[in-house]
Amino acid sequence: MKKISAYINRGKNKLLILAVVLFSAVVFGQNNQNDEYFKSKEIIKELDSIVNPNGIQERYTANIGNIKQWVFARGQNKDNPVILFVHGGPASPMSPVTWMFQRPIEEYFTVINYDQRASGKTYNTNDTITLKNTININQYVDDAIELADFIRKKYTKKKIILVGHSWGTIISMKAALKRPDLFYAYVGIGQIINTRDNERLSVDYATKEAKRLKNNEALKELASIAPYPGNQPITRERIIIARKWPQYYGGLTAFRHDSRYFFQSPLLSSEYTEKDAEAIAKGSLFTLEKILPEFLNTDFKSIKEFPIPVFMLMGRHDYTTPSEPTNIWLRNVKAPFKKGIWFENSAHLIPLEEPGKMLVTLLNDVRPLCK
Repeated sequence: MKKISAYINRGKNKLLILAVVLFSAVVFGQNNQNDEYFKSKEIIKELDSIVNPNGIQERYTANIGNIKQWVFARGQNKDNPVILFVHGGPASPMSPVTWMFQRPIEEYFTVINYDQRASGKTYNTNDTITLKNTININQYVDDAIELADFIRKKYTKKKIILVGHSWGTIISMKAALKRPDLFYAYVGIGQIINTRDNERLSVDYATKEAKRLKNNEALKELASIAPYPGNQPITRERIIIARKWPQYYGGLTAFRHDSRYFFQSPLLSSEYTEKDAEAIAKGSLFTLEKILPEFLNTDFKSIKEFPIPVFMLMGRHDYTTPSEPTNIWLRNVKAPFKKGIWFENSAHLIPLEEPGKMLVTLLNDVRPLCK
């Protein structure tokens, strides 16, 4: 426990630095009898087991983009439609977090999560020397497309549903635009349309709240980076402040000053060992500096037509990737079908904040398109 606490304390500033879209966690658990969480993890593992003979519960490495990437497939019925979930970050996998929210979705869909290159278990499985020159958005997009095609064939599906979250929405949007033939629909959660717009709106929100609540500490720090993002380089030091206060005022999880429950959730994951969980922070550090320039230039505002049905799940209180630019984009884009769904009690972590409404949305709005 001392080792865990020390690591988490050392990682507090790293969390803010790493959280460009903010999906990074500095936590780790163990899969052995000396782990203080062992008994709890065993209970969760048993509860989370899929025992239905017609179900799917498997994890494996797939050769995607010339490296081994970890894939996690779960569902209660092999005949159900397949969802490919593209996680956020960069380099913060959802695979050790899904035990908290995904089980009800698995009654109606087979859900595929994967640890992207340099993320989690995938980071540990590959040589960083090999990885270092492959960290670019186009490679992540090609990975997602290759995996989608692999999954479609492996589980004998005509098409699959593509879901992107946070950083993963950049990858997913580009994948859907490049290979629409693979997907029944695209679902964006915490969608990024224009990174610089998001940065500005996020800090504006924090400044407004700090003024309303007379938080002089916050106002002083926010003033030190103004105007943000402005024309100055977006350095790590500026990012720390730009993330700190919007999140403090509920911009990551609504009505909360912090999201400790999310960042520490891998401690109870049966999918992750201590080494795997340590890799979340290592992968984030490894990835961020390489991907940041491209990330900051992300802009989908010029996309006026979308080739497949598109759904945007928008947290009313999301000031990590603010929802209003997504709402405006969705109103103006042409698509075979489009729908925006507001989650009034959520910020950025919709799958954990309003899992029931997310399930109902997927079931009622998206699943009927899988024909």
